[in-house]
Amino acid sequence: MPAYRAWRTWALVAICLLAALLYGWELGADGNVGNTYYSAAIRSMTESLPNFLFGSFDPYGVITVDKPPMALWPQVISVLIFGYHGWSLLLPEVIAGVAAVFLLHRTVRLWSGERVALLAALIFALTPVTVAINRTNNPDTLLVLLLIAAAYAVTRAVGAAADRGRVAWLMWCAFFVGCGFLTKMLQAWIVVPALAVAYLVGATVPVRRRILELLGAGAVLVVSSFWWVALHGLWPGTKPYVGGSKDGSAWDLIIGYNGFGRVFGGGQSGGMVTMQNGKATMGSFGGEPGPLRMFNEMVGGQISWLLPLSLFVVVVVAVPVVRRGAPVVRAGWLLWSSWLVISGLVFSLAQGIMHPYYTTAMAPAVAALCAGGLAVLWRWYRASAAWVLLPVGVAVTAAWAFVLISRDTSWYGWCRWVVVAVAAAAGAGLVVGRLSSSARRSSADGAPVRRTAIARPALAAAIAGLLLTPGVWSVATATVNANGSLPAAGPPATGGMPGTPPPGGGPQGVGGQQPGNEKPGADEPGGGRPRGYREPMLVTSGGTGEARLSDVQRRVLEYARENGAGAEIDLAVNSSSGGVAPFIIDSDATVIGMGGFGGQDDAPSIDQLQRWTESGTLRFVLSAAPGQQPQQLPTNSPDRRSTLQQARQRWIEQHCTVVAPSTYGATSQSSTGPQIIGGTPDTLYDCS
Repeated sequence: MPAYRAWRTWALVAICLLAALLYGWELGADGNVGNTYYSAAIRSMTESLPNFLFGSFDPYGVITVDKPPMALWPQVISVLIFGYHGWSLLLPEVIAGVAAVFLLHRTVRLWSGERVALLAALIFALTPVTVAINRTNNPDTLLVLLLIAAAYAVTRAVGAAADRGRVAWLMWCAFFVGCGFLTKMLQAWIVVPALAVAYLVGATVPVRRRILELLGAGAVLVVSSFWWVALHGLWPGTKPYVGGSKDGSAWDLIIGYNGFGRVFGGGQSGGMVTMQNGKATMGSFGGEPGPLRMFNEMVGGQISWLLPLSLFVVVVVAVPVVRRGAPVVRAGWLLWSSWLVISGLVFSLAQGIMHPYYTTAMAPAVAALCAGGLAVLWRWYRASAAWVLLPVGVAVTAAWAFVLISRDTSWYGWCRWVVVAVAAAAGAGLVVGRLSSSARRSSADGAPVRRTAIARPALAAAIAGLLLTPGVWSVATATVNANGSLPAAGPPATGGMPGTPPPGGGPQGVGGQQPGNEKPGADEPGGGRPRGYREPMLVTSGGTGEARLSDVQRRVLEYARENGAGAEIDLAVNSSSGGVAPFIIDSDATVIGMGGFGGQDDAPSIDQLQRWTESGTLRFVLSAAPGQQPQQLPTNSPDRRSTLQQARQRWIEQHCTVVAPSTYGATSQSSTGPQIIGGTPDTLYDCS
């Protein structure tokens, strides 16, 4: 292998190894199993074929997770091969993350050459939110890989010389997007306009033929997206209720919770829970919708480090190049620019649930545009009157990095001064280098090309300076235990939730109630609250992320199993998924949750509970204490589901009897204990 090719190969290997190290460092350490909602489902999916096909959350197959199951299938296969461990759950995510880095390199290389591809792969690997999400088992990692695969396929289609190869690659593009639909539904379709425009502009066949071929790709997209929906609807045997839907169908999930509900709001609860006057209110994890959401305090540190540069490139580079570039080049610029702009607008303006980690889907476009844009700006710097655009782009991006770091100087605040110093030195070097250089040779179009010994080191320093803080944040993210439910890079509060209790549990509460939650001054005379009052404890719908049973929880489960009289379901928990997950993850018992992720779905229905208890299928239920209705997590658009958990609670109180805590070795709960919003209930009922 020639030396000039060998270094490129080894550079790519080094970048992929860096990605593997960041994504896989201490994989599954300290009992980390990722997102407990999905980790519980993965264990349940090993129990039966319907559970596997439909992504059942519980081993009895009552309700699915609120996403299609494709992202979970590789994890189930890994668990079947290696056993159920934290590292075996997360290993497929590491592999998919590294594969995405490699495939992005291959895609960008087809469009803009080897060096640009290497830089794009490095930028992508060091994107903080990408590191955070690839260290958990959320569906976004596989989604990003599939979307990059679609970009690779459409790039191959545009560059194919033969008709057969072109059409085949276009169909593969549609298939990959369809697979993406089966990971996170309509989020995968956000990039469809970008892919279609790239093919329309880049393909060299007549326009009518391009349109017909795109229609054929559309048919492939529909089939590859909806076959699972049809399978669930037509399945002849017992099948689980689709979590997140209003009627148990996959179609309702597409249109509602995972579709228009994300864009226009409404649906199940999701967002930042805060307390106001003792009441839970719901905000948005990603901050208020608006054009600047990608730059706010919740999202900015995840994705926006190089966003100013990528947007700068779209305006000053992509627009001019698209007007006069070769078809393949134009297609590439349109693909990545449209990907970035459309995704950014959707995430910025979405009224529904918008987690900051969703922005990992923007990372491939940011990386490709920054790498490709720097290459073009470098050429212009050497041979054009527009040379000043390169130092301007560096300065703007460095200034934004300074702003981001300054928001919390306790978290590697020293980086801001290094970034400023390096950017200033690099900018000065670029200006001095340009002004002091002379034309040495001519470019292909006859324009003079300036060469200088200062400019190249200045450019390298500029790139290193811009990647410094994302790199530091990425390394920091890789060396701490990930928050599987709300993965985020940056300071510990980023992506977290005010008032959320730490993992683990107090010695008394089944749900991990922590003592000492008294509000300062609450018991003082005139404080307006009774002595002993404690603020409600906030737990997200997905729970605290705790994967292990507390001592009391284990005693409850053991008692239910020993006294179940042959019941097929050992224990039912009237709670959101976070309260149920430890029972599934940390035992081999048949435990079901009621109501899915947020405890608000109609599964099991009250009629189903009635049949189960009458037939002996279910005997024991864990729910709230009598007279203490489980407070619902707030919803942006309340509907009939918001009352289902309370209706189940009323039925339980009317048809079941409380089991004394002393019976299974626990102590009575204090009536003045904090109310757990979205957590595990603490009262065992016998429904025989």
